[in-house]
Amino acid sequence: MKHAVEANFDGLVGPTHNYAGLSWGNVASKSNVDSVSNPREAALQGLAKMKRLADRGYVQGILPPHERPHLPTLRALGFDGSDARVLEQVVKANPSLLAAASSASAMWTANAATVSPSADTADHRVHFTPANLSAKFHRSIEHRVTGRALKSIFGDEGYFAHHPALPSVAQFGDEGAANHTRLCNAYGASGVELFVYGQVAFNEQAAAPSKYPARQTLEASQAIARLHGLSDAHCVFAQQNPKAIDAGVFHNDVIAVGNGNALFYHEMAFLDEEQVLSDIRARLTGAELEAVRVSGDEVPIEDAVASYLFNSQLLNTPDGMMLAVPGECREIASVSRYLDELIQAGGPITSVEVFDVKQSMRNGGGPACLRLRVVLNDDELAAMHRGVLMDDALYERLTTWVEAHYRDRLSQSDLADPMLLEEVRKALDELTGILGLGSIYDFQL
Repeated sequence: MKHAVEANFDGLVGPTHNYAGLSWGNVASKSNVDSVSNPREAALQGLAKMKRLADRGYVQGILPPHERPHLPTLRALGFDGSDARVLEQVVKANPSLLAAASSASAMWTANAATVSPSADTADHRVHFTPANLSAKFHRSIEHRVTGRALKSIFGDEGYFAHHPALPSVAQFGDEGAANHTRLCNAYGASGVELFVYGQVAFNEQAAAPSKYPARQTLEASQAIARLHGLSDAHCVFAQQNPKAIDAGVFHNDVIAVGNGNALFYHEMAFLDEEQVLSDIRARLTGAELEAVRVSGDEVPIEDAVASYLFNSQLLNTPDGMMLAVPGECREIASVSRYLDELIQAGGPITSVEVFDVKQSMRNGGGPACLRLRVVLNDDELAAMHRGVLMDDALYERLTTWVEAHYRDRLSQSDLADPMLLEEVRKALDELTGILGLGSIYDFQL
C-alpha cells in the first residue's frame, strides 16, 4: 500500500456571485432570491477557509471560477452582435437566461466531478469524470471548462485519466461528488465508493420524490463506475430517501458525509438504511465501519437542511476526526446541542470547528459543497501541477487579486453591465497566470 493523502480542491468564488434563486429544490437558494450579494466578501471567506485548513497541514488546492456571463452560451441561443449588444438583447428578451449564464455556481466543486483514486481503479490511475449537471441549465454549461481545468492540473497521463461528461440528458443526470463518497481503512488502501442516486431512470415504477426532482440517476452512477474501472468489490449503489429529497436534500452531501471508515448520516439519508450499511461492511477491508447515525428526534430533517450539518467536512486529525461546520450549525438550537453531545460521545468525531461561509450558505452551499476531494499518493501529488496548492504566498496573491477585481455589491440588474463582463475577463486572465493554468477559458482560446 502506498502512502496517500486526501487533497481538497475548493472552488474560488467567482466575480458574479449573486442570488438569482436558480436551483429549484435547494431551499436556501430559493429563500434568498433577489438579495444583494457581496462577491468580494464571498471570495475572501472561501480563501480564508482554504488558508485555515492549509495552515493545519491539509493539502488544499484551488479550482478557478468560470467566465460569467458566459457569452458563448447566449450566442448559441441566438443572441448576436457585440458583447454589449448580446447582453442588451438577452436582458430584454429573457432576464432569466442572463441570470443563468451569469451564475457563479462553479464555486461548488463538490459538483465538479467524480474522482476515483488509483487504489480502486483497474489501471491504477486517478480517474476524473466532470459532472454533466443536466438537471439545471445554469450548471449544465460548466463541465467543459471544468474538464479543461482538471486536465491542466492533473495532466500527466501516466497517473491521471480524464473522461468527458456523461450525455446531458435526464436519464444520465450526474451531480458529481456531491452524491459520491469513499470509505476506506487508509487513503492509500483499496476502498469502497458509495454512489448515491435519487431515481432509477429506466424504471417508472421505482421509488422517486414527488415534490422536488431527483438529480442523480442510478444509470449515471453505474456508468461512472464502469468508466473508472471499478469492480463490484469497490462499489455500493444506494438510493437516497425520496422523502429527504422532498424535504430539500437535493444532494446526498446535504444529509451524509464520510471519511476513512466513518459515515456520518441522518436517519432519513437512505431508502434502505440497513442494506446500505450491510453492503458497505461487506466490502470495507482492514477496518470496521463506524456509522454515526443522527435520528430525527435529535435533529429534525428541517434543521439538518437549514443548518447544513451534514454538508460539513470530515477531516482526520491526530486525535480523531474533526467536523468542519458552517456557522449556521451554532445558530440552530437542536443542531448546536447535538454537536456538543457528539464530541462527548466517544465516537470517531472528536472535535467540531466553525467556518464562516455565509455568502455561500445563502445560495445553498456549505463547506462540503465548496470542495472536491482527490486522493493522491506521493507520486501523484508530485506529478500534479502544484501552482494551485495553497500556501502563504498564494494566499496573499489571491486576496490582493480579489480585492483588486471583485465588486462588494452585486444585484441582478448589474449582470447586464458590459463593464462587469470586461472586469471578469480581465480578472480571470490574470488568475490563470497566477495559478499557471494556461488558457482554459473560451475568451482565451
